[in-house]
Amino acid sequence: MASRIEFLKIRDFGEIITDTFGFIRENFKPLIKCFFIFCGFFLVAAALFTALQQVKTVNAVNGLKTDAPNLVFGQRNNPFALFGIEYLMIIVCYLLTYVATHLTVISYICLYKEKGNVPPEPIEVWGYFKHFFFKFLGSGILMFLMLCVAMLFCFVPFFYLYPIFSIVFPIMIIENTSFGYAFNKSFKLAHKNYWTTFGAVFIMWVIVYVAAMVILLPIGALNVGSMFMHFGKGTPMSLTLAVVGGVLEQIVRVVYILPIITACLCYFSLSEEVEGTGLMGRINQLGNTTPENNLPEEEY
Repeated sequence: MASRIEFLKIRDFGEIITDTFGFIRENFKPLIKCFFIFCGFFLVAAALFTALQQVKTVNAVNGLKTDAPNLVFGQRNNPFALFGIEYLMIIVCYLLTYVATHLTVISYICLYKEKGNVPPEPIEVWGYFKHFFFKFLGSGILMFLMLCVAMLFCFVPFFYLYPIFSIVFPIMIIENTSFGYAFNKSFKLAHKNYWTTFGAVFIMWVIVYVAAMVILLPIGALNVGSMFMHFGKGTPMSLTLAVVGGVLEQIVRVVYILPIITACLCYFSLSEEVEGTGLMGRINQLGNTTPENNLPEEEY
């Protein structure tokens, strides 16, 4: 029998990581199903525009080795021609995928908790998804801009803010509140146990990036090998490998579910540590237990 995860409890660093993998192990099929239902369109769109961008890049690089006119650049060796509509659409699709992934996973966890650790149906997740989507989109753009500004200052503010920002979305959905309230509360909660939150989120992102690289590096290695093998022959880059690599990059985004689960568990742990809502609920239930109804009736 699968264990029932108690969300509202104080967790240390190791418990957060362990429960993250425990949750994904117990909910893998229904959660992945919801992920592809609600994020699949954005993943396909991103894969399509990435493939088009890779075609343009490969043709541009291969054009440097020939004396033929470069059809992609319009004029030979124009360095700005690569940044066309495809590149812009990739950025848009990445943003929408980021928002949709967070919204799907957090909505799933919220419903899972409300239903007493029962996996929700996709139609139930859809109710949350459509209600919060545009609020999430605006909030995601705003936080992205703030993190970009933070990166300009030698990355120090970025690393400080990211663990705090990671629990803004869970607060917005689980407490059904505004971005401003969630933003302020995230600082209040994270400061209670900042380093546990930072360590759990950081380590989980390291795990995710290593897993993604293990999948993507073979394609990159084959592409580099193709360049060396065909160097000086006019077609140093393999178009097929470049396109496959771009499409595979979208598929491995499924592993980005893990840091979102970690952020939600950090929120529940910090919320319990600061507010004690789970403990108070258990105290209020004392003396309210009902007798079991599956016992046999007494016979006289």
